[in-house]
Amino acid sequence: MQLYDTARRAVVAFEPGEQVLMYTCGITPYDATHLGHAATFITYDVLQRRLIDTGRTVKCVRNVTDVDDPLFAKARELGVHYLDLAAGEEARFERDMEALNALPVYSTPRASSAIPDIRGFIGMVLDRGFAYEAGGSVYFDVSKFPSFGSVSHYSREQMIDFARQRGGNVEDTNKRDPLDFVLWHPSAPDEPSWDTLWGPGRPGWHIECSALALRELGSTIDLHGGGSDLIFPHHECERAQSEAATGQQFVKHWMHVAMVYMDGHKMSKSLGNLVFVDQLRTEWDPRTIRLGIIEHHYRYEWEWNDELMPRNRARLERWLGAADGTADTAVIDDVRAALDDDLDTPEALRLIDAAAERGVGVRPAAALLGVVL
Repeated sequence: MQLYDTARRAVVAFEPGEQVLMYTCGITPYDATHLGHAATFITYDVLQRRLIDTGRTVKCVRNVTDVDDPLFAKARELGVHYLDLAAGEEARFERDMEALNALPVYSTPRASSAIPDIRGFIGMVLDRGFAYEAGGSVYFDVSKFPSFGSVSHYSREQMIDFARQRGGNVEDTNKRDPLDFVLWHPSAPDEPSWDTLWGPGRPGWHIECSALALRELGSTIDLHGGGSDLIFPHHECERAQSEAATGQQFVKHWMHVAMVYMDGHKMSKSLGNLVFVDQLRTEWDPRTIRLGIIEHHYRYEWEWNDELMPRNRARLERWLGAADGTADTAVIDDVRAALDDDLDTPEALRLIDAAAERGVGVRPAAALLGVVL
């Protein structure tokens, strides 16, 4: 299997052992699952299916970020407890994933479950000299980590710009460098707070995933995934603090899924340009939604349009019409080859379309993509 590695900026061999350790950044559960979320998680679901098809087992951890600013803000707006909001939205997300026939993952740990792990993790980073305390917070010192930036390969100016856009608080006067990032900081009066040696408060965003990955999978994982908007600062900071704490390589392969657009802009809750999966499911067969996602290659941005669902409903009907035709092992072998070529799902769909046109049975090949006929 060949997959693009963000850090190496190339399509390279992905050759894990018999057990694949995979971590994918999950949801911040304050609203419904939109199509951009689904595109990310269905991509990793297809990858898992192909890895399992090769005879491997996969331990995929997909966290739930239930300690984070957007969740607190939404709970504040609605006048509800943040954990109640999180529980409801997490349940809705799980219903959407089940409807889209996503495989169950190994674990879905919540950030709030990891406070003891986070405290220990920060202690490790401080003890190794990669962090400092200031103003009641603990910051990671990027000057002590010379390879900071080697996941994203962004310039310093780009990193500062992305940090500013994505909650990095580059103007924080307690920081020694605008790119230093929070490991622990004081909580607002209506936010949860935990006691630590360096003062009460709550964890920063990045430390949550590092602590959960270390707890659930160990110091080094085979593949870390997420949307491309997480490359910086989230994954860059995760790598730095994890390797600072353990002294070991954190991730062997970084894999990112491109954004989904609507009306010319990335789907985002802040803009409100969203297509929600639970709403789509009221009108369309979930298999149609899944096909609409995987007809796009995971590394390339794409835009929602009103033809997407009708086009893939017609595709599903063609596949159903050919489901029980005479099997041809060459079809599934060709689909496997497409998936092994940087998870080329558009080519896999083209191959199954062609087989269905010939009346060849496509049930096994469709199943490899998670489409049950």
